[in-house]
Order: sequence, then C-alpha cells, then structure tokens
Amino acid sequence: MTMKETYAQAGVNTDMAAKVKQLIGGYARTTARPEVLSGVGFFGGMFELQGDGGTVLVSSVDGVGTKLKIAAALDRHDTMGIDLVNHCVNDIFTSGAEPLFFLDYIAMGKLVPERVEAIVKGLARACREVGCALIGGETAEMPGIYTGNDYDLVGFIVGRVAKEKIIMGKAIAPGDAILGLPSSGLHTNGYSLARRVFGELPGALNTYYPELGRSLGEALLEPHRCYFNQLRGLLPFVKGLAHITGGGLIGNLPRILPQGMAAHLHSDKWTVSPVFRLIQKQGNIELAEMFHVFNMGIGMVVVCASENVGGLSQALPEARTIGEIIKQTGEARVIIDGTGYHRDKVA
Repeated sequence: MTMKETYAQAGVNTDMAAKVKQLIGGYARTTARPEVLSGVGFFGGMFELQGDGGTVLVSSVDGVGTKLKIAAALDRHDTMGIDLVNHCVNDIFTSGAEPLFFLDYIAMGKLVPERVEAIVKGLARACREVGCALIGGETAEMPGIYTGNDYDLVGFIVGRVAKEKIIMGKAIAPGDAILGLPSSGLHTNGYSLARRVFGELPGALNTYYPELGRSLGEALLEPHRCYFNQLRGLLPFVKGLAHITGGGLIGNLPRILPQGMAAHLHSDKWTVSPVFRLIQKQGNIELAEMFHVFNMGIGMVVVCASENVGGLSQALPEARTIGEIIKQTGEARVIIDGTGYHRDKVA
C-alpha cells in the first residue's frame, strides 16, 4: 500500500504551531494597552491613535515561506516580492484597512545584488498597484545561517481604517452568504508538502503537465493574488473577510466567526484548481489533509447578508456563492459537504 503524504511528514506540525500561537498570545496580553483593539489571532493587529479622530493603525508581518526554495531551485526571484506584499495587504485588508507603508527584510548567506534587485523590483511593483509606500527595509548577510542559494524574505505592513468602519465579522449571523474569490494557486502556503511530493530539483519543476497547461515550476511560482483593488469599493456590503492562507479554509474562516456560528461550505460550488488535484493525486493525500493545508482554489472569503449576494456577484464576476452561515454549538468551525472541521482537527 502506498503511504499517504501529510503535512506532518513534510516537517510542519500544525498542532504545535497552534500551541505556539497560544503561548505568544499569552505573553502579548501582558503588554496590552487600551489602544490595542485586536491582538494575536486576527489577520492584523489594531492600534487606535489617540486624539486622531478614531484612526486605527492595522499592521501585519509575514514571510513567503518555503516557496523560496522553488524560486531558488529555478533561480527566479522576481515574483517573491509580489507574493510578500500581496499576502500582507490581504491580511490587513480583512479589517477594511488601506495599506500605508511597507518594509522588508532580506537575509542571505551571501548577498547577490542581482537577486536582491529582482526581489525589490517585485516589492515595488506590488506596492505601487495598491498605493502603498515602500519606505525601507533591512538586508543581512549571514553565512553559516543560510547556505547555498537559501535566503529568507519577510515583510512588515501598516495600514489604516476608521474605527467605525472596522470589519471583524462581529455582525455575521445565521443565513448570511459565503462568497469565495478564486486563488491563483498555492499563493504562499503549503509548499513544504508540495515539495515533499515533487521534490525541488529543476528537472522535476520544469516538467510540463497538460492539466496545468505549463510546467510545474511555473504553476508553483504563480504570484499570490491581491484582492484589495477588487473589494475596496464594496466594503459597505461586507460583514466579514477571511484571507485563506496557512490552514486553508478550515483554519482561517473561524477567525472571523462569532461564537455559536459555523461556516457550511459546498465544495461543488467552486472549481478546485488543477494544481491541487495534481498534488493530491501524486502524493496520495487524503482530501481532509488537503483542506487543512491548502486554499483549494479560494483565496479570499466574503461574508455578506443574503440580500447583497446579487449585487456583490455582479461586481465580482469571479465570485461564487460557496456556502452559508449556520448556528452551531461549541467552538467555531467549518463544515464542508457535511463533515465538520475544527481549526486543527477533524471533528
């Protein structure tokens, strides 16, 4: 019998990650100030500026993850900066915030100017597209920490939103509709499992797959989509936004659900991207594991009142109504095709 691949076998322990986040959250609460409106757990940290008419700063920090290994294997780095900015913009935008400025951190074993330039070129391009200023950053040369072509890339973003316009899902109620906007692929999550399935040698990554219409490497390096420009004018009709990153729909939708609510999704209502079908088939991966690791074709979820579905669908032709909000008891969870999932385990 062929062994079924899992994220844990690829070296990523999601249960341990959840425990670490709880630990960090505990320490963060010991530093709480009255200006802090959200901390560890939501997509962006919120800090209210006192005496500034209700302006709230929203910040986030993230990395590209092991997608960098694919970029290094193919020596193509121009999309890494785009990935980083778009991921961070999407995170703070879930609260309704517009991006203000961005900083980056690039660490390599040996600084390669051409590689750094390609990364920063992508950062600048993505920042321009959302009106965000790239105001600085840091480069570090760290031999002994990073070897060969390995490097790390981290981004820090700050945005703003008026306090009365913050979106955190508090108004979500049973009967609300769940709309999904398509992803462009893996975005910036799940690459440790994808690499375990396919490896990271150029020969494997340059293999052409008819179902993808391109090489595997091209599909895996497809940039993370940004949803800011699509959705910014539609926020008055939105009750909640969930950026589907690490943990997939199962791990991210509960972050915006009030107590006593569940997201009931129907997988036949959207198209699962071919790249996920390929990963599942080649790795002999359980469907439940796929939903725990990957976005499965949905990059951003929009929750709205049922009467607003028509207007939002007209404004967002790519959007699909993929489910609805229902009542439930206990911890917030996601139900996909009748099977319930908590954030870190199958119910």
